[in-house]
Amino acid sequence: MPRTRTELEQIERQILAPYAQFSGDTRGREHPEVPPEWRTHYQRDRDRVIHSRAFRRLEYKTQVFLNGTGDHLRTRLTHTIEVAAISRNLASALRLNTDLAETIALAHDLGHSPFGHKGETVLNQLMRGHGGFEHNHHSLRIVEELEQKYPGFSGLNLSWEVLEGLAKHQTAFDRPGVKKGFVARHPSLEAQIANLADEITYYSHDLDDGLDSGLLSETALNQHVRIWAHAAKLVKKEFGNPPEESRRYFIIRTIIDMQIADVLATSERLIEAAKVRSADDVRRFAQPLIQYSRDRGRLNRELRKYLYQHLYFNPVVNEPHVRARQLLKDLFGYYLKHPKVIGETARKQIRKVGKHRAVCDYIAGMTDRYAIAEHRKLFGDKLKFA
Repeated sequence: MPRTRTELEQIERQILAPYAQFSGDTRGREHPEVPPEWRTHYQRDRDRVIHSRAFRRLEYKTQVFLNGTGDHLRTRLTHTIEVAAISRNLASALRLNTDLAETIALAHDLGHSPFGHKGETVLNQLMRGHGGFEHNHHSLRIVEELEQKYPGFSGLNLSWEVLEGLAKHQTAFDRPGVKKGFVARHPSLEAQIANLADEITYYSHDLDDGLDSGLLSETALNQHVRIWAHAAKLVKKEFGNPPEESRRYFIIRTIIDMQIADVLATSERLIEAAKVRSADDVRRFAQPLIQYSRDRGRLNRELRKYLYQHLYFNPVVNEPHVRARQLLKDLFGYYLKHPKVIGETARKQIRKVGKHRAVCDYIAGMTDRYAIAEHRKLFGDKLKFA
């Protein structure tokens, strides 16, 4: 016989740490539902995220490089999958709830607009005086309201603990997330893991994509980025001088391994010292317990500064985003004047949230390629993207 949800919950109690978030202890959902029969609550949440439209659209949204500019460059979807994988590994090593950590990771970027953080900045400016725009907040709106899949409620009706993780998601590249009813100092350890897994992931894949694009070089990284130089020495010591592709892969893999080892050792020490005995003890504790060491934090800031200077602000990356900013401004202004042309779901939202928010929701849901196609249809080919 297949294992039931009750049996799965019993297994969690046997193998997870006492400060893990047990699925059997969930605070539930806003709209009551019959519990899943063969899955835990967080496994159901994970499946709902994966089957959402917003998740599928991540395939055609920018991570760093404009979507479609290279077959091997990351998109927002591949980034999300990598974050989920690292989240599961970290959670498993610390005897935490892997399903909850993975679900938060899979949902953490659902609210991203087209064209990455540059698109987010533009929408926030356009929404000044109307509540602004912030992708963490928008992720919550998507799963609580904008997805329309179920006859009994709007949104995905996810568990409280998943919503908590989205509300408090914050990395070094993000502004603080919206707290919205989550008054504890910090979220669960599983949510804290998703935060750091996000950072670990984009440090590594931005290096990879930067090298693949030719905007970064191993020589310069060896000279100016200590994390890279240290990993490169370890790889050379073990493998000599392998071919370029495998050398880069192993250096980046080594960086990821060092990041994970540091987070595990530091977090284990902090958890033990905090003497937390439950998930709510974690929420009440004065500081987050999933952290890098101080030394690793300094090295990561050095890497982040280098990436900003030599990758994110590089004209090859930035100039298409300058055109993208104008594109979003053009679309936003046009839809405000002609709200009848936005999608039916967005039009229905006008009465509820106002025209500005409904237009913002509509644009934020677009993929890069759809936004470009819409602009070309409305304004001709004045902005060149290919």
